[in-house]
Amino acid sequence: MDIAQNIGTRIRNLRTSQRRTIQEIADVCGLSKSMVSKIETNAVIPSVATLVKIAKALGTNVSVLMEENEDASSVMVTAQQAFGGVIQTEKGYHIYPYAAEYKDKKMQPFLFVARKGEVTEHRLTHEGEEYIHVLEGELKLQVGNVEYTLRQNDSVYFNAMEPHGIMPVSDEVKYLNIFV
Repeated sequence: MDIAQNIGTRIRNLRTSQRRTIQEIADVCGLSKSMVSKIETNAVIPSVATLVKIAKALGTNVSVLMEENEDASSVMVTAQQAFGGVIQTEKGYHIYPYAAEYKDKKMQPFLFVARKGEVTEHRLTHEGEEYIHVLEGELKLQVGNVEYTLRQNDSVYFNAMEPHGIMPVSDEVKYLNIFV
């Protein structure tokens, strides 16, 4: 399962099946034409927030862009598969999308690994809600005007339309992020 190599291809296939241009998708998402092109050619792995915007522009959801062709009623992932399968996004995070084989998910769980010096400071907004649970390490999460410091086993649930961003405090932080 090489999800990273298929995200851009799925986006391009869906866009072209709708007879839409790269520029049209870029305009709707607030991205440059060049960035959308890089995503479609798998030269760049987009952040989850960018995937949410692209999915909405294409009239679908993130899970459709992440799904493999298999149809499973349950999916088991080992820690070795998840930590060994992380891919780096353009924002510097390393992510692993759990349950890519599960069709029509109502939520999209991700494993995130963020390292000091690799993550670009930013604030994002997108539709939906998020739940973050820290597995290991420490991070700072800004949601609107509120800043949280989260450590192992701390969690937060928030409206993703609020501007938000995460920065690692420890050298490395691992956390579960569920998008609904």
